[in-house]
Amino acid sequence: MIQMFSVSKTYPSQITAFSDFYLEVGAGEFVFITGPSGSGRSSLLRILFGAEKPSSGEVIVNGIRLTQPGFKKAYQVRKMMGIISPDFKLLKDCNVRENISFVLEVMGYPPKAIKEKVYQALILMGLQEREKDSILSLSAGEQQRVAIGRALVKDPALILADEPTSILDDEMTGRVMTIFSELQQKGTTIVFATQDTHLIQRYPHRTISLVAKREGGAEGNGEVRSEG
Repeated sequence: MIQMFSVSKTYPSQITAFSDFYLEVGAGEFVFITGPSGSGRSSLLRILFGAEKPSSGEVIVNGIRLTQPGFKKAYQVRKMMGIISPDFKLLKDCNVRENISFVLEVMGYPPKAIKEKVYQALILMGLQEREKDSILSLSAGEQQRVAIGRALVKDPALILADEPTSILDDEMTGRVMTIFSELQQKGTTIVFATQDTHLIQRYPHRTISLVAKREGGAEGNGEVRSEG
């Protein structure tokens, strides 16, 4: 599902997120990406999504090379992904239901299917009582649940999740992890970036550790450890 060969990412500020990075994730695999701030966890996910380009190396997702994508190819890859990011990227002028349904409307789902799938997502995330509420009226944790529901509503083959449970309470974190485990058992590939070592210990999966080091005052990727 995912292949990264000798991938490096250096920003214009000369901060290196990671260098000479290799990763292979099979279809239906659950992988944690962990490491301290500055180790490149979020950069790695943004490259996989196609939001950023690596400085060098090759990235292949579902057989499509993201390092030289045409617009249609990039769209094909994104259609099969569910993205969960720390800043939510929700539509502030829309309510909960509209935020979740938007992705299906863009993909061309018929109205009846949209209604059914959005309802299922609302139930899954415990948001059925808030479906008509403005996004701005929700707490940060509730907004995160909307973002997760939006990512799951299109039945993605690949989920890229950047700290999806960091602001959720223990009960909702457990629910989300159960949902992810069930999806993985059905063949969904999950790449889950987190700093939460307790979460990783509680839900053991293969873990890639990005270890930051400092060179000349800048943080860069020092080493990569694979566990499990």
